[in-house]
Amino acid sequence: MLEELHVANIGLLADARLEPAGGLVVVTGETGAGKTMLLGALQLLAGDTARRDRVGPASEELFVEGRFSTPDGERVAARKVTKEGRSRAYVDGSMATAAQLSEAFGSLMEIVAQHDALRLATPAGVLDLVDDALPPKSRTRLDDYARAWSELGRLRSEQEELGGDRRALERDLDAARLQVEEIDAAGLKVEEEIDLATMADRLRNAEGLTEGLTAAHGALTDDGGAIDRVGNVIAELRRLAAIDTSLEPMHAQAVSVSDAMSELSAEMAGVAASLEHDPAALERVERRIQLLNDLRRKYGDTIADVVAFGVAAEERVATMERRIDAAATLDEDINKATAVVNESGTALAKVRRAAAKKLASSAANHLADLGMKDPLVEFEFDAIAPGPRGADRVVLTFASDRTLPAGAVSRIASGGELSRLVLSLRLAAGAGETPIVAFDEIDAGVGGATALAMGEKLARLSIGRQVFCVSHLPQIAAFADEHIVVERPDGGAASARIVVGEDRSREIARMLSGLDDTKTGVEHADELLREARERLGE
Repeated sequence: MLEELHVANIGLLADARLEPAGGLVVVTGETGAGKTMLLGALQLLAGDTARRDRVGPASEELFVEGRFSTPDGERVAARKVTKEGRSRAYVDGSMATAAQLSEAFGSLMEIVAQHDALRLATPAGVLDLVDDALPPKSRTRLDDYARAWSELGRLRSEQEELGGDRRALERDLDAARLQVEEIDAAGLKVEEEIDLATMADRLRNAEGLTEGLTAAHGALTDDGGAIDRVGNVIAELRRLAAIDTSLEPMHAQAVSVSDAMSELSAEMAGVAASLEHDPAALERVERRIQLLNDLRRKYGDTIADVVAFGVAAEERVATMERRIDAAATLDEDINKATAVVNESGTALAKVRRAAAKKLASSAANHLADLGMKDPLVEFEFDAIAPGPRGADRVVLTFASDRTLPAGAVSRIASGGELSRLVLSLRLAAGAGETPIVAFDEIDAGVGGATALAMGEKLARLSIGRQVFCVSHLPQIAAFADEHIVVERPDGGAASARIVVGEDRSREIARMLSGLDDTKTGVEHADELLREARERLGE
């Protein structure tokens, strides 16, 4: 159960700390005071979507924290939401995601709100209700159908990828094969472009290069050339070093220069000898360059890109070959998967109809307890084409008395009837099986003896668990094990407090007639409290 709740700046509630008791906890307060914000805090602790419109005016963020007692010990959940809609969640003091918060605490509580009535008017909402009522053994049918539908969807997606045109796929495969063959036949090397450019320049300028290298070689080796002159330098430095040994390094350096010039002259002679004017070789190189340019134009900016394209094309070829091979059996697989979907859908429809029948009967009993003479609740099933949730379309029909014509909830039920119907259906579907249940103003349009019956039913539901109920009815508040009042004095910030004794009587008197400060009003409130205790046998 919820042992302690701290809320700060959620809606109009600036700050409140509560330690709610077990049993039925009723939250009341004047319209606009912000009493539903307490249940909003529970929704946030259960992992509900963080909405920035919940952040109050007191600061830039709201904060909610709950301390829960569970079979595994005490656990703490917390949530912060900023005005920008950013959310931070905490589980037992450690940061967590909203999903982790929901996993840890969502199963502890169930919240039934006014909008549940709107969901009863839609086939999807009614189907949710029926599925919630499925017994554990029947829930496997939901999983079976979901798996079958998922497999059929996978096969259909694969079929869509084939484009529905086998010949188009064959054409694409042929084109990809040609691309692979063209790139493979080129025998590409990543650095080849640079080498080819150098080779082409050399072949185009072979004569000029030969003449230049020959002239440079002569400048080094001819009589009186650079090598001879360096030789004279060497001889002179040798003579001088014999006189002054400190000049020996200069002599050695001159010898080194002479050796380098000799090596250079030999290298130039070799290169000059290798150069020849070869138009055929130049044509071969230029054709190769053109081939590379053509490949780059079609497949990528660089040779590396072309090579990568070829690898990808090989993968596409392999994939298309597999698809073409699979296409032969794909239609058969889809037919088999469709049969499984139909079979699973039939099995699911069967357990849904059985659950709906029990749900309708149980809900009718609850409605009778809530003052309807002989109510009629029925779920009408229509078979439809299989979809993600099955092959059923379900509509909820209702009549407050069997002598009246039944019809769709949205057209037949009054406000008070809707409130009772929502409560009865949720009770019949298993609401109250979680340790904490919260009802948010589901008593709209209800009053008098019916309100007393609803209060008694909520009180009995709360035996052994914790039930929160936001209500505007004094008859329901009278059954509370604990009564929380949300107040907003002078239109300022709201506060929440637990009321007992005379304070509680005054609050119920206010709810009855607005006479919270008169003896008559308080006496009427005390009489209502006695009536509630007598109904519960206290």
